[in-house]
Formats: sequence, structure tokens, C-alpha cells
Amino acid sequence: MRRHLREREEDRDLTRVICELATASRYIINSIRTGELGVAGTSNLYGESQLKLDVLADRIIRKRMTHTGVIASIASEEDGEIQIIDPDGKYSLAFDPLDGSSLVDVNLAVGTIVGIYKGADVLSPGREMIGALYVLYGPRCTLVYSTGNGTHEFAMNALMEYTLVQENIQIAEQGNIYAPGGTRNQYTPGVEAFVSHLEERGSKLRYSGGFVPDINQVLIKGHGVFLYPHLKNLPRGKLRLLYELNPMAFLVEQAGGAASNGHQRILDLVPEGIEHREPVFIGSKADVAKVEELIRALES
Repeated sequence: MRRHLREREEDRDLTRVICELATASRYIINSIRTGELGVAGTSNLYGESQLKLDVLADRIIRKRMTHTGVIASIASEEDGEIQIIDPDGKYSLAFDPLDGSSLVDVNLAVGTIVGIYKGADVLSPGREMIGALYVLYGPRCTLVYSTGNGTHEFAMNALMEYTLVQENIQIAEQGNIYAPGGTRNQYTPGVEAFVSHLEERGSKLRYSGGFVPDINQVLIKGHGVFLYPHLKNLPRGKLRLLYELNPMAFLVEQAGGAASNGHQRILDLVPEGIEHREPVFIGSKADVAKVEELIRALES
């Protein structure tokens, strides 16, 4: 991975950050495979019980990032405030250390999501990110990253080193798989019409309940759409703009896909705070455009 970044002439300090995140994932995957499950006795900002693995993953990433010497600030999904590391630091991170952690005890795939910003302000529109990555802890441990020059996949080998699997992942204009989050009887008319349209077209439902594996499915299959929409009882959606949506939107757009809240490009949204949530429709461009069209027609 380090060689890949150097060959693409990435900034030396950005290379260090990405490689340290890759190193952190080695400790996290080992903790998932060998650690005890259970609740740590604390709650995150949103009142959700934190598993021990959530807390541990957060600490691992913080430690690795602090020691790079180039980090200005850190915003973690497991914390209630932005932590200033060095006001003169070169980069800032927004991350979800272990997305989908409630799936660990039933042995389903989980992941780490990271967005990288230049300077100290992570409360910027996602289009200002200079990089993003996720790590998927599944049957294989894989890392997908972009620094604005395409989206690339690496896999961890037996020596716990990341080796290149494919460069410049591409998402087709239209897909035939969809991953729908949320309770369907709470769908609004535009979203219901979109899902019915996908079903009538013969699209297959493939939903794991984890954001990282479902986005990974779209990227690696090269087509499809993930949605966690606005619901009648949850009009702002569920997923966090800062920690989850912006990094994934960055990666998907770099692969030729699109990401929208149903009205606007995800990467153009200005975070209202670290708790900001948004609906999301992300994946093949034509599918995202179709749901926007139906929402405009049926919900305006």
C-alpha cells in the first residue's frame, strides 16, 4: 500500500496517515477475532450502548493518529466533541471506528470509516475532503481508499500486509441489486415508488444491515444502490453525515457513482454539527437520479 501511494506521488504526510490507519486496522481485526464481547458500561453521544470493541477501536485509531505528528483534530462517532490534537496540524479526521458493531456478536461483517480533511475544520462540506477510506472486517479484511484519484481496493494477506486487488473501481450507470435500510411501512411515497420500480425491474434485494459491507457490495460488484431514506417517523434519516455519509460518498463518486439525500448531492451539504444526520441514496448514477426524480414528483 505504501508503495502504491508513493507511485501515485501522494503527499508524504497523507501517505503516513493512510498507512497508520491501515496499521490500526490490523489491531482492530485482531481484537474482533480474539476479544471478548459485551458492553463497556458507557454510551456514545446518541445514547447507544458501546461494545468493548467500539471503545477499543476508537482508542487504537486515536493513538495511531496522534503519533503521526500531523493531525490537527479528530472527530469520532464515539465521542461527543471534536478533539484538538495540534492546532497547527496538517490534517483532520472524522471517523466511525467500528460501524455496525452490534453485528459483531452474530458474526456479521463490520467496518471502519474515515474521512480526511486538510487543516483543522472537519465541519466542512464533504467535497472538501482530500481522502477517505473504509476497512471491511469480513471473511477477508479489505481496505478501500481514495485521495481524489480513483477508488482502489486492497486485501490483507497472511502477513497482515495490504496488497493491491484492483485499481480504479468503476460503478455502472445502473445496477440490479439494492440494499434498502429502514422499515418499509415508514417509507414516504417517493421512496416507496422507487423501491417498487426496482422490484418491477427485477433488481435483487441484498442487504446485510451493515453500512460498510453494503457499500462494499456496490463498489466491488460494480453496480447497485444502497438507501437509508427519510422515513415518516425519521424524517432526517439515520446515518451520520460526518462519520458515515461523506467518506462513502467521496469513495463512490470517485468510482463514477453518485450520492444524494434525495434532493441534493451529499458532498455539497454543510454539516450542522457532529450529530448531523441525512437520508442517503448512493450507488449507480441512474438509480440515484431516478429516486430524486420520484421524490420531486411525489413529495414536493
